Amino acid sequence: MKIFSSEQIRLVDKLTIEKQNISSADLMERAGTAVFNWMQNQLTTAQVKIHIFCGVGNNGGDGLVVGRQLLESGYNVSVYVVNFSEHRSKDFLLNYDRIKGIKHWPTLITEDDDLPEIAPNDIVVDAIFGIGLNKPAAGWVTNLIKHINNSNAFILSIDIPSGLYMDKSLSANETAINASYTLTFQFPKLPFFLPETGVYTAYWEVLDIGLDPEFIYAENTNMQYITKYDILRMYKPRNRFSHKGNFGHALMIGGSHGKIGAVLMASEATLHAGAGLVTAFVPQCGYQTIQTAFPEAMVITDANETHISNISFEINPTVIGVGVGIGLHAETKNALANFLATNTKPLVLDADAINIIAENKELLQYVKGNAIFTPHPKELERLVGSWKDDFEKLEKAKQFSKTHDVVVLIKGAYTVTVYHEQLFFNSTGNAGMATAGSGDVLTGIITGLVAQGYNLLQAALMGVYLHGSAGDLAVQRSGVEALTATDIIDFTGDAFLSLISKNTNNYQENPNNAS
Repeated sequence: MKIFSSEQIRLVDKLTIEKQNISSADLMERAGTAVFNWMQNQLTTAQVKIHIFCGVGNNGGDGLVVGRQLLESGYNVSVYVVNFSEHRSKDFLLNYDRIKGIKHWPTLITEDDDLPEIAPNDIVVDAIFGIGLNKPAAGWVTNLIKHINNSNAFILSIDIPSGLYMDKSLSANETAINASYTLTFQFPKLPFFLPETGVYTAYWEVLDIGLDPEFIYAENTNMQYITKYDILRMYKPRNRFSHKGNFGHALMIGGSHGKIGAVLMASEATLHAGAGLVTAFVPQCGYQTIQTAFPEAMVITDANETHISNISFEINPTVIGVGVGIGLHAETKNALANFLATNTKPLVLDADAINIIAENKELLQYVKGNAIFTPHPKELERLVGSWKDDFEKLEKAKQFSKTHDVVVLIKGAYTVTVYHEQLFFNSTGNAGMATAGSGDVLTGIITGLVAQGYNLLQAALMGVYLHGSAGDLAVQRSGVEALTATDIIDFTGDAFLSLISKNTNNYQENPNNAS
């Protein structure tokens, strides 16, 4: 599912109006009707009090359409116009006249008026600002937003929570509506996916309002929301006559004294993701653990007992995963540098492998065009530098990816796969995945996919999706608090089965995800 900028959304609105020979007011009526229909399907009584706060632009016009249709259907509705400007859109004015035509005069709220009383059991519909907001709200409007947030009522935002920008974070003295639910038109919006702005909507759902499908299909965008069907198009079914040699040999290098579990989990996840063969390269202290706990793996040991000191092997792996549990011993740092200088195989880099490269940026020359980086937030910061907000973080990650021709993950509720200028936001996962070892499992799954012949970008996208899907399936058994990394491994097969099943995914998302 494509994610468009505000400029692209305005363009598709314009083209839809032209090609479908409708007016902008007709399109507004269509959008408001979609919200009304959703609300009517959810409401169990017409007696609940509904407060609709409308700005004076097109978002406010949408709110007036919703208010008019609710009133016509017998709901208990109060409509307010938040009069923050003397400039009103023509479609707002048209719908203002229409709602007055059914004998309901919206209450005008200005800087000098008392704020309306909102009870905790009421419903608030937020239609104050839309996607076009480009400057801070007036102080009294900010106070109104805080008043709504403090009401403890259920808050439904139309298109985007009011106060959020499409392309930047809020400043320290700004605030936005804390929406319980957001109904967004046709496309998800970028702020939904970022930690600093995504917290302003607990859930969101996309409503189809019939925008021009040809434009949507043809228009290029560097942002996508990755769902089941995007991944299913990448999936490679297996030939009946295939054998393990057709699915690659993955080498997992990692572990140190006290951290053998990391390379064990990563190696197991690699095999569960479909690699034909898996070999673990570990210090000697990990030999018995790997051989006992994971008999399907082959094991190569370093000469050192407690840490990796020299990465040397005679096998010919298809892909190499490096870094899980590897530690920062001086000998390990030298071993990794020497290995990278001579390696020609695709790499999946995680944990302290990333930290070592971040300390020695000259090593990046050896991974150019041939690696996937899977850092957690602090490792990402060491790699690309600090950022002032989430939007700058995306730009820094894109620049790093483009400069070194590598794939970079930004782990989080909607883990972002970054490749050059492209951003891919994942749709699976849950908060229970914020647990020790989850990242090691992700590294293993991605490594297993590269082993089977998926290219680096495909492996990253598919690995992140399957990892999150396995977590979603596992959490139904364990609950969020009890979910462990090994649960994710155990449910990787179920994630594959879910991928190829005919059941559809719902685009309603829970932002309390982490990976």
